Amino acid sequence: MPNQSDQTQHETIGRVVDGSLTRGMEIKLESSISIEDINNGTYVVIQGKHNRFVAMVTDLTLGTSDQNLKFNLPDMSDPLIREIVKGSLTYNSLSVRPGKVLPAVRGDHSDTTEARTIPEFFSPVFRASQNDMESIFGKEDENNFFIGHPLDMDTKICVDPRQLIKRSCGVFGRSGTGKTFLARLLMIGVLQHTEAVSLIFDMHNEYGESGQDNDRGGAVSGLKTLFPGQVSIFTLDENSSKLRKARYDEVVRIGYSDIEPEDIESLTQTLNLSDVAASIPFTLKTTLGDNWFKQLVETDGQEALNKLASEVQVQPQAMRALRNRLLRLTRFDFLDENPQYNSLNRLLDKLKDGMHVVLEFGRHGNDLTAYILVANLLTRRLHNKYRELTEESDAERGTGPKPLVICIEEAHRFLAPGIASQTIFGQIAREDRKFNITLMVIDQRPSGIDSEIMSQIATRISCLLNDERDVDAVLSGSPNSRELKSVLSRLNAKQEALFFGDAIPMPILIRTRPYGDNEHYQDLTSPSWKTGGQNTDSDKDSRRDLDALFGNS
Repeated sequence: MPNQSDQTQHETIGRVVDGSLTRGMEIKLESSISIEDINNGTYVVIQGKHNRFVAMVTDLTLGTSDQNLKFNLPDMSDPLIREIVKGSLTYNSLSVRPGKVLPAVRGDHSDTTEARTIPEFFSPVFRASQNDMESIFGKEDENNFFIGHPLDMDTKICVDPRQLIKRSCGVFGRSGTGKTFLARLLMIGVLQHTEAVSLIFDMHNEYGESGQDNDRGGAVSGLKTLFPGQVSIFTLDENSSKLRKARYDEVVRIGYSDIEPEDIESLTQTLNLSDVAASIPFTLKTTLGDNWFKQLVETDGQEALNKLASEVQVQPQAMRALRNRLLRLTRFDFLDENPQYNSLNRLLDKLKDGMHVVLEFGRHGNDLTAYILVANLLTRRLHNKYRELTEESDAERGTGPKPLVICIEEAHRFLAPGIASQTIFGQIAREDRKFNITLMVIDQRPSGIDSEIMSQIATRISCLLNDERDVDAVLSGSPNSRELKSVLSRLNAKQEALFFGDAIPMPILIRTRPYGDNEHYQDLTSPSWKTGGQNTDSDKDSRRDLDALFGNS
């Protein structure tokens, strides 16, 4: 939608007639303003005596000064009577929540401040202008990444990627609402505007070389295509990559000796293990050492299993049940008794070199057991390595490892109540960047995530959610949860999201920026702040590469 004209922006649309600091303000609209022209979630500016307040519209109301009017309607077919009634007996009002105080002088881009007071009675209200929005959300530059537009404007809304990754963040929404596109955009922001690196557990092969646009059909460019020199693709399923004709840099192989008891414990639900069976690997590791997994799965026959159970003093039936479940893991072709190289070291070397790593699961993405096993196993080892590097740098007063953002889909599988305290992902969320690691969680069931972990997710981006429990979970801990709930529940199913938290100055409802053709890719790879509006030779080469891959758009 085009921006409102300056004349429209400076037109008084209403005045303050009621309110408080805790519950927000009530705005009575001018009779000349149609309530149908105001959308829930849009922004207005209130001109107080000493301050200019920016506020989000959280509700719209029809009111009357004469309650009998509801039961004794006049003849509304007469235009004159209709106008008299409209101007004297009925009114339209907005509920708004002031969030920021703008500089007193228009065009002054000094810092905005939190609203700790409220405007006076009858203060005039205007539609927010582009300058107003830029004063709050900033301009697209080397510090701010353009993420989308307000619903009723073409002004660019920006997020500070450095703030985004200081603590864990989350992208939520039901299936098909565009979570993957949003997450991909945020990762590009991290790639372009921070020193951090990212490890993306790509469950459905959407982030590496290309992904799918199910609405328009066909492929869209992934991170490797857009930023070939900064992204490395590791694959768990080499055959799948070859069938998809997808480029990859490394093939992941995990040794039997790499599997720890904690990795099996994380599979308790998917392998349907009893508590007794899930505890046996810890006993086996103590007794047999790093080769406990290999010895267990290679121990065949009831007599041999009974002997092993006797040696480690566990129930033979529980031992047999555990072995039967673990044999399922040996069918994964990425598991190798004696891998020829250490995939974790290669992955860590890429991260040390400043590369962002996408780990594609190929066909294994459809197997939740494989996804949970690999994500837990690799993350646990990365966390241990980062802890060592951080402690070493602290001792030597160095800078430490590069900040690492770990992106996981189906996050509730790792962070559900009852297991979040045991998983490495729950530990990372609670540590709150202690060892330079944060999470980007992507999920369609935020109500399935432990409430303590949700409290550590400092920035949240939510597309449409149907279940009220999921809505409540996303908004939990927000000071404006009641007002934001009315906004979140009315999102369109596509390309709209509510953005709030540490990385953005105040909550805002956005249309996400376009993604899916060469013009949009060019804006992402060579934004105007970077090129000064001019395309360099390398930009032109990049565009030719995109044309060759996907054709002219």
